[in-house]
Amino acid sequence: MTLKTDRGTFVPNATFTTPVLFLTFNRPDTTQQVFSRIRQAQPPRLYVAGDGPRPEQSNEAEICEIVRSIATNVDWDCEVKTLFRDHNLGCRLAVSQAISWFFENEPEGIILEDDCLPSQSFFWFCQELLKDFRHHKQVGAICGFYSNELDYKPSASYFVSRYLRVWGWAGWRRSFEGYDSNLKNLIENNNTWQRGMFNHKDVLLKKYFQQMFDQVANGEIDTWDSQLQYLLWQKKQRVIVSSNNLIQNIGWIQGAHAQKKDHNHELPTSEIEFPLTSPEIVDRDVKADKEIELKSYQITKLSYLKSQLRKSFS
Repeated sequence: MTLKTDRGTFVPNATFTTPVLFLTFNRPDTTQQVFSRIRQAQPPRLYVAGDGPRPEQSNEAEICEIVRSIATNVDWDCEVKTLFRDHNLGCRLAVSQAISWFFENEPEGIILEDDCLPSQSFFWFCQELLKDFRHHKQVGAICGFYSNELDYKPSASYFVSRYLRVWGWAGWRRSFEGYDSNLKNLIENNNTWQRGMFNHKDVLLKKYFQQMFDQVANGEIDTWDSQLQYLLWQKKQRVIVSSNNLIQNIGWIQGAHAQKKDHNHELPTSEIEFPLTSPEIVDRDVKADKEIELKSYQITKLSYLKSQLRKSFS
């Protein structure tokens, strides 16, 4: 089987056997595009979760039904399981409960949101590395999104990072062990996320993420992924990230937390070559992480000062 996608041709090197969790809500157009990529990979087990409609949004119940119909339109040999909510839970609870449900049923697998468009090699990249790092407890996730490929591209197929990129990722049951959607509980029980992950020179980074964690803990941001990033740091777990961008976010500007159009987040996908190559030194790629900090998180002294000013006047 040869598949043509955005930037190249990919020939699968093995049968795809990894289960996939597909997170949906109210976007039929992006859901259809992502589902078409899942359909090409043909996972043997597909878990589909969908948050419920918001009562104040007219016609959203009908739209959610359309999305669910798209996401379960399976025409290959596949076991389909669904977790469809009747009422809206919001991003934090809907997504985190769906991932918990997934890992209650599967020891490992791939998680895709309805706007994260994967290249075909993403599925086999995750499958191979899930197997390779299955017993490496210091690794918390496999990620296919790397929007800084044009700025700096490591020579190996993947690199080690301290940053979780949740737009197209894979993990093990251990990845979610200890997760609590109420970040305040995690902070109160163990506020040691900085130790072993940041050094004394990372003052600005530690302030930036502490502020973000505090906002989530105080309910100012309705999200689920900051809690997982906190948990991985608390457990001193690193992340494996593809050196090729394997995920394109096709719904960024429509997303719950998007503030402006960001071409960095919309980098087209490419296919990664197999067999995969490993970095010579399996340690954090400091240069890649620096690009993520500057280009993706946009962490600079100026941006931090601006955030403090906004906070003081809010």
